[in-house]
Amino acid sequence: MNTVSIIITAVIAFVIGTVITYIFLAKLSKTLLTRARDNSEDILKKANLERETIVKNAEIDGKELVYKLKIKAEDEIKNKKRDLDKYERKLLQKSQGIDRKSTLIEAKEMEIRKKEKELSINLKNITREKEEIEDMRQKQISELEKISKMTSDEAKEILFNNLVNDAKRDSEKIIKDIIEEAKHKADVQAKKVIAVAVQKNASEYAEKLSVSIVNLPNDEMKGRIIGREGRNIRTLENLTGVDLIIDDTPEAVIISCYDSYKREIAVQTLERLLSDGRIHPARIEETVEKVQAYMQKHIVELGESAAFKVGIPNIPKELIKLLGKLHYRTSYSQNVLEHSIEVAMFAGSMAAELGINAKLAKRAGLLHDIGKAVDQDTEGTHAKLGAEILRKYREDPMLISAVEAHHDEAEHQTVESVLIQAADTLSAARPGARKEILEIYLKRISKLEEIPKSFEGVTNAYAISAGRELRIIVEKDTVDDQNAVVLARDIAKRIERDVEYPGQIKVTVIRESRAVEYAN
Repeated sequence: MNTVSIIITAVIAFVIGTVITYIFLAKLSKTLLTRARDNSEDILKKANLERETIVKNAEIDGKELVYKLKIKAEDEIKNKKRDLDKYERKLLQKSQGIDRKSTLIEAKEMEIRKKEKELSINLKNITREKEEIEDMRQKQISELEKISKMTSDEAKEILFNNLVNDAKRDSEKIIKDIIEEAKHKADVQAKKVIAVAVQKNASEYAEKLSVSIVNLPNDEMKGRIIGREGRNIRTLENLTGVDLIIDDTPEAVIISCYDSYKREIAVQTLERLLSDGRIHPARIEETVEKVQAYMQKHIVELGESAAFKVGIPNIPKELIKLLGKLHYRTSYSQNVLEHSIEVAMFAGSMAAELGINAKLAKRAGLLHDIGKAVDQDTEGTHAKLGAEILRKYREDPMLISAVEAHHDEAEHQTVESVLIQAADTLSAARPGARKEILEIYLKRISKLEEIPKSFEGVTNAYAISAGRELRIIVEKDTVDDQNAVVLARDIAKRIERDVEYPGQIKVTVIRESRAVEYAN
């Protein structure tokens, strides 16, 4: 075949293929279009069915909702109608009650008007009778004035004075009875509480003197203690603040000082020097410093021991130190630390018996004389100084009040405060607790006997039982039995105000009548 034939054949084949392809695509597109039309019709039918179903369901739901709303509305209407019926019944009842009350008020108004008329009539009658009584009273007064020859003012004055005297006698008798009953009850209860406290806390008493004796191994040591030209004894006295008395007493040296703390330092210094054997100014100065350092630790141990003995923890270290220093203080030869421990025990026992704060009472009792640790170096009473110290260390205000008031330098604000004062008095006043200088004792006795003599009707006064009781003799014509009670109380108050004394003083007023006759 030539080239032209090949080209023609190829063109014909291409045309035939194109036609066949077109025909195939036309049929395919027709088929697809038919299928798409059928599918769309099915979808449209399904959509119409679903729409009809939704509409029917919506209609059903709407009808149900309307039905429910209708039932709810009907229920609400019924409830409101029921409430309205209830309110209507209440209003009807109130209206009926108001009608009844109105009827009663009208009846009462009529009754009141009737009584007003009766009262008006009675008032007129009373006024008339009053005028008649007044006329009769004036006539009687005139008759009485003629008979008694006194004016009405004079009679009133006599009557008033008689009434005053009668009232005074009655009141004094009542006061006497009340005081006696109160004293009896208070004595019974107080004796019981104090007896229990003393039984629980009984302690021995050892008198503290103002001198101490140091025993020597031999009399030759006296010369070594004195030293060349007395330099050793002067050094020791200057450093410790005591007086060394070296006399003919065999194998003994007397150390004299009112300050127990300084005396104890001197005693321990001298004992250490005697044990060491080296006695010269430098050695004395070194030993004194060591003993002073030891004593600082020792007083802390004494304070801690006292707190432990009483059972009071958590006391600040500075207060413990001041408490320990009280071991070297005395009051009327009574060791102040031992006294403080005793007061704490007494106060705690009495507080427990009375059902009040025993821990606070114990703590206040132990610290009540803490001011005595500094009162030699600071101005002021030991009660005030003690209160200031306790405020500084933020102690309980009730405790501070008790310490400040235990000598009546402040008002008692709590029961614990009164207990501390009672325990302090009990510890100081018990037999053997204290001794008193003779001169001070005589002055106090003299003062006690002078105070009652300043009162009217007192003829004499005698202090007995070492000043624990004051017996007063009064004139029987000037002071009666009722006045005797008032006089005893007034004298006791004056003694409390003007005299300083330990313990308690009993005031007894004695009034007696004597009938004397002679047989001839």
